[in-house]
Amino acid sequence: MTRLSRRTLLAVALPAMTPMLARAQSAVPDTADYPNRPVTFVVPFAPAGSTDILARLLGQKLEQQFGKPFVVENRPGAGTILATNFVAKSPADGYTIMMAVSSLAIDATLYKTLPYDPAKELALVALIASVPFVLVVNPSLAVNSIDDLIKLAKERPLSYGSGGIGSFHHLAAALFTSMTGIKATHVPYRGTAPALDDLLGGYIQFMFSDLGPALPLITAGKLRALAITTKQRFTTLPDVPPLDEAGVPGFDVAAWQGVVAPAQTPAPIFGKLNTQLNAIVSTDEIRARLTNLGMIPVGKGSPEELTHFLQSEILRWRTVVEAAGIARSE
Repeated sequence: MTRLSRRTLLAVALPAMTPMLARAQSAVPDTADYPNRPVTFVVPFAPAGSTDILARLLGQKLEQQFGKPFVVENRPGAGTILATNFVAKSPADGYTIMMAVSSLAIDATLYKTLPYDPAKELALVALIASVPFVLVVNPSLAVNSIDDLIKLAKERPLSYGSGGIGSFHHLAAALFTSMTGIKATHVPYRGTAPALDDLLGGYIQFMFSDLGPALPLITAGKLRALAITTKQRFTTLPDVPPLDEAGVPGFDVAAWQGVVAPAQTPAPIFGKLNTQLNAIVSTDEIRARLTNLGMIPVGKGSPEELTHFLQSEILRWRTVVEAAGIARSE
């Protein structure tokens, strides 16, 4: 090939290669100045719920720390699966993250098929808070303790409510009935609020509820709290014992709220988000806000420790789901 022909070939080829080179460079996330543009912060529920409130609070603090917008985007539907699949399939560049809840681990066993693999396609960036649940009954029920409830359940049929099949309310109750040897009929509802309404009306006898919606009803005397699901007592209910102390030794479970991202997100970006989120949760302001939402602040754990935590949660709830024979096919 002559010098002229080589020059001619390069003159033709270089302009054609330039867009390809640009695309190749842009495909590699720039971690040094992350974030250099807005970050989408997905919430798998409708606005105004506790997860949405928490995401907006964290997003505001992250924006102050990084100097770039963290834009909350609500994507409700299919029990968090729509939003989770969207995030799992998003580019692993740190610009799409999600406020996740413990159903992320539960769904891995609850559903026969999922459009994503939570253990392989998603990673927990930061564990923000644990969410203790409280076992509540209608005050008209002649029950003042866990022993009373167990005794009554062995004398006559009882029913309990939940926020839906496979919800944390459901699984906590399934674990409780399994560990105590009682039988009770599960009545699923479309969310916590309608289940609590029927508990207040006396249509069901007990329920495991997250603290946020149950706490005002407990303090107003409309519901009676028998025990909480964690070994750690909750500050706003100091006289309510853990189930572990109240007659069910070894009972210690909590839902959780955490931030997740696509699993292949570069380690430096994971590190930046993990450090900032842990620091945010350690502040007195955020810890007080979390307590008011019925949550126990966590805000600790390296990305490696959180990977182990998520895997252990998947295994823990797989045992409960399979033992209770719970499954959803849709």
